[in-house]
Amino acid sequence: MISLRKSLVAAFALSLLSFGTAFAQDAPAAPGGAPVKPTDTKQFGDWMVRCYPVNSPSPCDMFELLANKQSGQRILSISIAYVPSNDRHVIQIAVPLGVSIPKGLFLSADSYSSNQLHYRRCDRGGCYIEMLMPNEAVSQLGSSTGGGKIRVFIEAKAIDIPFSLNGFSDAHGTMVDLARKKTGKGGEAAAPAAPTDSAPAPTAPAPSAPAPTTPDNDPSRVP
Repeated sequence: MISLRKSLVAAFALSLLSFGTAFAQDAPAAPGGAPVKPTDTKQFGDWMVRCYPVNSPSPCDMFELLANKQSGQRILSISIAYVPSNDRHVIQIAVPLGVSIPKGLFLSADSYSSNQLHYRRCDRGGCYIEMLMPNEAVSQLGSSTGGGKIRVFIEAKAIDIPFSLNGFSDAHGTMVDLARKKTGKGGEAAAPAAPTDSAPAPTAPAPSAPAPTTPDNDPSRVP
């Protein structure tokens, strides 16, 4: 058992050594099952803004994907969408299978750190954090001067996956503007509302999986 755990950690760490940045994912599926292609895409540094021709309260997202250069396997993807009707953000973080589900993951940057974030589900493509994200957390990520990191666990071993915040602020501003235009909300936005256990999160485009529908714990601080 111990050797198996060490092998899992070693394999995961080795894949991180050869990751690169890419911008591709499975698009949301149409009712007939065919992928829906984004009608608008804009690149800002290492983040891509995508808008889809779907009837959604959050038709656009900003997205970053880190993949293994040799195998093309996804190491990490982050999708953040904006909901103009109630001035909220929705985040999905996808990581590979093999992580410790009970330990969750942590998101941090030089001006922000979260508390433990709990996985909502896993499928053959990986495990997913899907939740509402406080506006203040998005602002803090945008004001960070360095990169960010996602801390996952394999058994008791903590592994940090770095990601880029290059272009984050510009991508966010563009995504918000496009989402408001496409939903007819213009520049009007309601006051931020704190997520509650009884309020489901709105639908948002997300990588290779259905978008989040319910909130999880609010980010706060890493122990």
